[in-house]
Amino acid sequence: MNIIEINSWDDPRLDAYARLTEAQLRNRLEPERGLFIAESPKVIARALAAGMQPLSFLMERQHLAAARTLIEGCTAEDGSDIPMFTGSTEILSRLTGFELTRGVLCAMRRPALPSVEDLLANARRVAVLEGIVDHTNVGAAFRSAAALGIDAVLVTPTCCDPLYRRSVRVSMGTVFQVPWTRIGQTPDDWPDRGLERLHACGFSTAAMALSDNSVSLSDAALNACERLAIIMGTEGDGLAKRTIAQCDFTVRIPMRHGVDSLNVAAASAVAFYQLCSSSNSSGK
Repeated sequence: MNIIEINSWDDPRLDAYARLTEAQLRNRLEPERGLFIAESPKVIARALAAGMQPLSFLMERQHLAAARTLIEGCTAEDGSDIPMFTGSTEILSRLTGFELTRGVLCAMRRPALPSVEDLLANARRVAVLEGIVDHTNVGAAFRSAAALGIDAVLVTPTCCDPLYRRSVRVSMGTVFQVPWTRIGQTPDDWPDRGLERLHACGFSTAAMALSDNSVSLSDAALNACERLAIIMGTEGDGLAKRTIAQCDFTVRIPMRHGVDSLNVAAASAVAFYQLCSSSNSSGK
């Protein structure tokens, strides 16, 4: 094990944990050099099981023994032992600016994303996250997607990064279990071009929104769709009118006591359960 005791705040090997912004970690100019940070042993274990490449670990001294099981069989990109930076709780909290969750962080290489067409080739139920800017909601949606049978997730160009540290943590690492990619790189790629790509791949599209012509989540025609993209909107404003206008269905969740909307994380769980269950029960 390559254990390195932290004795300098300026060590450039700690930049990923302390000094790089999320935009710098993504490294859009050189995406093959992009990084992300995984936090907690469970999340790190799921990332490693999914084939993510670890670059280094940062942990409190008392977690060194437990971390040995995490890195068994792991090597750095050049084949050497992976650096394991360690220090006291106080030192690490001052370095990162927050208390470590269960004492372990891992810097990992950001994976290359598949094309939309490759991702959807064998999918029947997919989720599309449009413009969601709350990292907690993105992480929660991924967790629901993994638990309830969504085959793939698409995020629009204005949706926040699923590999942001909070998103990854809230997802409990399920962001590494559900295949995902971005549907377009600039805001101009959605909704018109993106919906065209979904339809070209054989998907019906369902906008989760309230409107005069919306159908219930239990609608027979909706549930009978062989391939369905379930489109969830941003917090507050929901889906864009242009998105709703171009979808095959506008779908509402039946609610009581005058409640007309749910948080996007809660709504995604309800929609995924109903529409994935109908797909499974139909034998498709």
